[in-house]
Amino acid sequence: MKACMLAYTFYETDNRVRRYAEALSERGDSVEVISLKRDENQPDEEIVNGVKVFRIQKRVVNERGKLPHLLRLLFFFFNSSFFLIKRSITSSYDIIHVHSVPDFEVFAAWFPKCLGTRIILDFHEMVPELYANKFNVSKGSIILRALKLIEKASARFADHVIIVNHLLEKKLISRSVNKEKCDTFINYPAGALFTISPKKPEKSNRFVMIYPGSLNWHQGLDIAIKAFYLVKDRLPDAEFHIYGEGSAQPELENLIRELNFSSRVILKGVLPSNEMARVMAMADLGIVPKRADSYGNVAFSTKILEFMALRVPVIASDTRIDRYYFNDSNIRFFKSGDEKSLAEAIFYLAKNPEVGKRMAENGYRHAAANNWEVKKHDYLSLVDRLAGEGCREEVQ
Repeated sequence: MKACMLAYTFYETDNRVRRYAEALSERGDSVEVISLKRDENQPDEEIVNGVKVFRIQKRVVNERGKLPHLLRLLFFFFNSSFFLIKRSITSSYDIIHVHSVPDFEVFAAWFPKCLGTRIILDFHEMVPELYANKFNVSKGSIILRALKLIEKASARFADHVIIVNHLLEKKLISRSVNKEKCDTFINYPAGALFTISPKKPEKSNRFVMIYPGSLNWHQGLDIAIKAFYLVKDRLPDAEFHIYGEGSAQPELENLIRELNFSSRVILKGVLPSNEMARVMAMADLGIVPKRADSYGNVAFSTKILEFMALRVPVIASDTRIDRYYFNDSNIRFFKSGDEKSLAEAIFYLAKNPEVGKRMAENGYRHAAANNWEVKKHDYLSLVDRLAGEGCREEVQ
């Protein structure tokens, strides 16, 4: 089979896209990825773990307004559409797996679809809710109504739809797609990356807390920094390491400066997935401080399962989605948006390592039953079924 992953993302740090691509490649399929380029040091074309990656557009993650963000999305849409036309003329794909955001990126595959290629649209996020949260737009906005229409049209154009969690599945089925056309795959950790050896790496004498992910307002990192500041004197050996990039980074840098906290809260930038997994394995505590707003309540935190797979205890906010998948035996929840509640949780686990160890073991058992190595066969079966349907249509 020849497959393509199309995604407005940096392939090397997007674990969800990599899981799909490498699962197909590992069994012998030919897999190409069309994605973004982080900087000039990255090659335009590269083989990564058997997957051929094409980086067709450079992106700096610094969009502060609606127009710059939209223009970059549209530019990628047209670039990827022309790229797919050229690739399909020389050798057609059996499957193109398009990853949202944005939803309308699926229409870039119009030419391969005309040739019989089967199209999967993978909803990583619900764009109307994401847009409303990011730009503080009212529910009755004309733009939101337009985004919902685009969502419905995009889902209809695709041959099959994948949704990132079961709460979003209910929402998407209620407004945009038939249940029979959907499958749900949460962001399972890749077992090959997020696992530990019988003997974990030696840790330093510091108590290191880690957050890995996007630096956006809804992730609540300002809450986590303020919470740590409340207990800094009672935890003199503690540090908070933040890995990632995003639009909230300038505000976080200002907050750290205002608190004179740069020696204890460190912004580390972005690491490739394999390096990030190694760093996470050495952490004493994982922090997932997401806000429980209209977006955060339905956005699943992959970071939680990854920490669990590495036997690292986790503190997370009590969002509806994380309460749906986890419980108090494998996570220490705090009241979302409440820095005092988070501070108390940090201090308690720092001073009671046996509780954290017990919680981490419970989390590890949960992750062992819910990882990509267990679930990927469902995805491979789905791809084979869709490709088979495409072959039958060509014969007819």
